[in-house]
Amino acid sequence: MLRAPFDSRSSMNFSRRQFLQSAAATAAIVSSPLARASRTPASNRITIGVIGWGMMGPANTKSFLSFDDCQVVAACDIHTGHLQAAVDTVNSHYGNKDCRAYHDYRELIARDDIDAVMIAIPDHWHAIVATEAAARKKDIYGEKPLARTIAEQQAIVRAVQQNNIIWQTGSWQRSLPQFHKAAEIVRNGLIGNVTHVEVGLPGGHHDFPGTVPSLLKRLAALPDKITSPAQIVPGMPAWDLAVTQPPAELDYDTWIGPSKMEPYIEQRVYQNWRWNYNTGGGQLLDWIGHHGDIAHWGLGFDSTGPSEVEGFGEFPPAHAVWNTATKYTVECLYRKEVTGYANDVRITIAGGSPAIAMGTKWIGPDGWVWVDRSGFDASNPDWVKEESLPESQRKVKLYESSEHRRNFLDCVKSRKPTIAPVETAHHSIIPGHLGLISMLTGRKLQWDVANESILNDPAASALLTRPYRTPYKLA
Repeated sequence: MLRAPFDSRSSMNFSRRQFLQSAAATAAIVSSPLARASRTPASNRITIGVIGWGMMGPANTKSFLSFDDCQVVAACDIHTGHLQAAVDTVNSHYGNKDCRAYHDYRELIARDDIDAVMIAIPDHWHAIVATEAAARKKDIYGEKPLARTIAEQQAIVRAVQQNNIIWQTGSWQRSLPQFHKAAEIVRNGLIGNVTHVEVGLPGGHHDFPGTVPSLLKRLAALPDKITSPAQIVPGMPAWDLAVTQPPAELDYDTWIGPSKMEPYIEQRVYQNWRWNYNTGGGQLLDWIGHHGDIAHWGLGFDSTGPSEVEGFGEFPPAHAVWNTATKYTVECLYRKEVTGYANDVRITIAGGSPAIAMGTKWIGPDGWVWVDRSGFDASNPDWVKEESLPESQRKVKLYESSEHRRNFLDCVKSRKPTIAPVETAHHSIIPGHLGLISMLTGRKLQWDVANESILNDPAASALLTRPYRTPYKLA
């Protein structure tokens, strides 16, 4: 498969790292005294509180700092070092000490002078914070996946709709030109009616904060060779060495929150919480809100879903430090009677599979289109050359956004839907949740799209939600 040359289309070769770097660079440009002096009057600014200072929290916040029609006025984190970094970043940008620090997010969202919040926290906390913020009438920029379970996602959707707030999901690929072009080609029928879509996601695990090497060094003297937290289970000497007291700067009891209490292990907190099902959803749930979201966008499936889902996966031991699937394949059938599309569509979601390239590939009788952060390719060479679809071929024009956080701010002002509203995020991520449930039960699932329920399988239906640890509950 041909890909755009890495150095010839800089706007199209956009990794997660580049996304983070671009936010920081943009913020730096406007942090000068001259830029601050030209800011929009305070009475016309959108005031923002940021909740979470881990991976995406800093990037999102720095992007908001780059716009003079909003002001970050508060930050919340339950790690004292992260919280101080957040406050220092904001105050340094504005040249004052006005940003308030909060340990408890409820105190932040209780402020009547805050218009909107940015939520970038582990998956198991999404629903509680989002529903409470919505109840407080705060507009929300929330990270993907929408929540840890389908039931939690449904609660978020209800809260957003009932309180009439603006929601933007951090599925920022919709605001990049190559994804917009690819989706428009498909939506305009230029490859015919799509029959199959390949959604390639990562497999395995990734040590985001780099905490694994220190653990492996401690375990090196043990007789059993340990190379990954996925090998460590309770009862092993390695487990006893991995479990430590939480650091004083982290409120670990609150961090675990509604999830089952587990011993503190550094390698499954911070950004590595993704690799344990007690707090995250593995690569499948971490990425389905990106490439799966784009697959739906191209098909016009933002308000619908699959009728059949069958998943297959390879897992570490269930009680391992990291226990999420390392390889997985999910087959989804979208029935035409449900979607309104001209024919049934099959979507294959795969992680760690060499047979499916990272990204989204739509396949139809008249051609194909593939897109990823690293490039764009298609059966028609002209589509590869063009920055966007020619106007004459754009009978269907998709929502356009040049910057994801900017789009959120514009919609807060206009009260019009964002490019990635809550309902869209909900439907984009459902195939990932159902795929995981199918893998865990070992059965194909029949999904009632209209009623959002699993048919004739009580055990699988029970996994649509998770029990909450006392005293936690949804707003």
